[in-house]
Amino acid sequence: MDVLILLVPVSLGLGLLGLGAFVWTLKSRQYEDPKGDAARILSDRWDDRPAPVEDRAPKQRRPDRAGPSEGERG
Repeated sequence: MDVLILLVPVSLGLGLLGLGAFVWTLKSRQYEDPKGDAARILSDRWDDRPAPVEDRAPKQRRPDRAGPSEGERG
């Protein structure tokens, strides 16, 4: 039973630490655009800064990136 004197405050502290980390992610707006993040991961375009929301239309696939042609397949 003496170990509970140590474990209860430690578990409460870890819980508060996790709650604080969650509140920090909410305040830093990390959950603002989950659909844009999902689409951006599959994009061929690499940029350090994401494009504005109005520029995030799906890109058309270019013919030179369509894959190997009939003659190139082995």
